[in-house]
Amino acid sequence: MLKVVIIGYGEMFTNLIAGTLDANCQICGVLRKETVKYPKFLRKIKDVLNPSLDYNYIRSYNLPEIEAKSVNSPEFKKALLKLNPDIILVGSWGEKIKKEIYDIPKLASINAHPSLLPAYRGPNPYFWTIRNREQSSGVSFHLLDSGFDTGAILAQEEVKIYPSDTGKSLKDRTVLTARGVVCELLKALREDIIIPLTQREDKAGYYSHPDNLELDFTKSAEENHALIRAIYPWSEAYFYHRFTCLSAHPDCLEIYDNNTNYTEAGTITDIDVHNKIISILCGDNRIIKFRTSLNKKYDKPFSKNYIKREMSIGEIL
Repeated sequence: MLKVVIIGYGEMFTNLIAGTLDANCQICGVLRKETVKYPKFLRKIKDVLNPSLDYNYIRSYNLPEIEAKSVNSPEFKKALLKLNPDIILVGSWGEKIKKEIYDIPKLASINAHPSLLPAYRGPNPYFWTIRNREQSSGVSFHLLDSGFDTGAILAQEEVKIYPSDTGKSLKDRTVLTARGVVCELLKALREDIIIPLTQREDKAGYYSHPDNLELDFTKSAEENHALIRAIYPWSEAYFYHRFTCLSAHPDCLEIYDNNTNYTEAGTITDIDVHNKIISILCGDNRIIKFRTSLNKKYDKPFSKNYIKREMSIGEIL
């Protein structure tokens, strides 16, 4: 039976745990983000008063937790040497793991990356694949090395991207796919020899954290539609009405042909005050419709009043 240590947080982390258990492997230790993020006494309080999904999942399977301030810390290295795992699995992690750590397992240290590598290396492929209007993404399991998402590939599976996908819905499907892929990968590693596939650097692309989330209505409706969907649920796309910042939400999101007399991009063509929905003409002469609200958290309850009093059909943003 393979002995596995799992590092990570969120849905990828919990699905790697599930896939490892599906493969009948022994999880000899887990390191979750909260262990690194919070001092021990604060984490204990949080685990009682406001337990996370990760903590509840770990508790439900009675998995042994590793106490360490960093994945590269002496205490984590000491724990690994004591556990003597065959494999380390990483499912979402903010630190770059050092060679002295990823070289410890007897077989391999493996990262689960939510794209079809070498395309879309970097921290949020869910956002970028939707933002760039790709038709598919995927999940890749690769060996850890000194680079970011550059190690040789052990297994991959494609995940289709639908026109209505948000970052959240794509992530939900991707992590479920990862559960099945890691199960089969661990079985194969236990029973056979897998030859890693070196990534082709001429096909590689790296994308950093999303930065500019402002809608640009001089661009096509499709481009704005993609941005609104891609950034959910981590943040919100936004636009300005005069000097006021408003958010655009992915529910009620729609594109339709321009059957109005308006011709200038950025023109408000319709307003539904009750549902806080506005329609805006884009640069490709198509109209995008979406629900909106005031961008600041504590201003959101006043959004309907702002739309009713301040915004008007025919106005140009």
